Amino acid sequence: MTKTYDAVTPHKVAFLGMGVMGYPMAGHLARAGHHVTVYNRSAAKAKAWVAEYGGASAATPREAAAGAQIVFACVGNDDDLRSVVLGPDGAFAGMAKGALFVDHTTASAEVARELYATAKAAGVDFVDAPVSGGQAGAVNGLLTVMCGGEPAAFERAMPVGMAFSRAFTLIGAPGAGQLAKMVNQICIAGLVQGLSEGVNFGLAAGLDMKLVLDVIGKGAAQSWQMDNRGKTMVDDKFDFGFAVDWMRKDLGLCLDEAKRNGAPLPATALVDQFYGDVQRMGGNRWDTSSLIRRLRKAG
Repeated sequence: MTKTYDAVTPHKVAFLGMGVMGYPMAGHLARAGHHVTVYNRSAAKAKAWVAEYGGASAATPREAAAGAQIVFACVGNDDDLRSVVLGPDGAFAGMAKGALFVDHTTASAEVARELYATAKAAGVDFVDAPVSGGQAGAVNGLLTVMCGGEPAAFERAMPVGMAFSRAFTLIGAPGAGQLAKMVNQICIAGLVQGLSEGVNFGLAAGLDMKLVLDVIGKGAAQSWQMDNRGKTMVDDKFDFGFAVDWMRKDLGLCLDEAKRNGAPLPATALVDQFYGDVQRMGGNRWDTSSLIRRLRKAG
C-alpha cells in the first residue's frame, strides 16, 4: 500500500522508541518530509532506521529532543515512558519551552496526567495519543489515534501525526486518550473471545468455516477481527502482530482503571484470565486471536 501525505510544513521532530510500531511511524514522518531524529534503548535499531530513512539518531532521549518542535514517543509501558521523559537524560530536559511532546504509548491515564502536569510546569505541551490499528496500521500509515490534552496542543500535533494516521482525534482533557484506548481494548477482548468460540464451534460441527465466515461477514456479525483474523484462526496461524503479552498489559490497565471509576468489567476480567491461559501454553508472542487455542486444547 502506498501512503499519500498531505502538504505540511516540514518540522524538526524526534521519535523515541523503535519498536514494531515506532519504527514505521517514524518512517512515515521522514517520508512526509519532516526532519527526524530517533532514539532507541538498543542503539542498533536506531542506526538501522537511519540507514533506511535518513535523518539522525541520538544516544539519549534528551539529545534526540534537543531543538525538536515535536517529540513523539511509543514505548512499552508507564515505567518505560517515565524513563525516556524524566531525569537528566530524559526528553523533557532537552526540550525548549513551547515544544510539544506526543505520547503514543498505551499507558495509564494516571501517568498521562502526571506527565502533562510535569510538562506544563516546564513550559512544554503534552498530548497523550495512544493508537489502534496494530503493526499493519503502523506500516501502512493508517493508525487511529485517540488524544487527550489541550486543544491548542492537539491542533499542532494533528497535521504532523497524520503522516502515519487515518484519524487523529481529540477526545478530551489530559488522560482522555488513554481512557479511550482502554474502551477500545475492552471492546476487542469480548469480540475476539466471541469470534474464537464461534469459529471453534463451527469447526467442531464440521462446517466449512471459511465459507461460513464469508457469509456471516456480510451480516450483523461482521467486525474488523472477523475480516482480518477469522480465517487465520481457522488455519491455526497466530503471527499477525499484536501479541498476547501486550494485550494482557493493556487489559491490566483497563481493570486497574475500572477499580478507580467503579465500572464493572466482568467479561474483560474473564478474557484477561483466558489470555493468561494462552501465556501458560507458551503463547506470549502469539497474536491476540490465539484465544481460540485454549478452546481447541479444551476440546
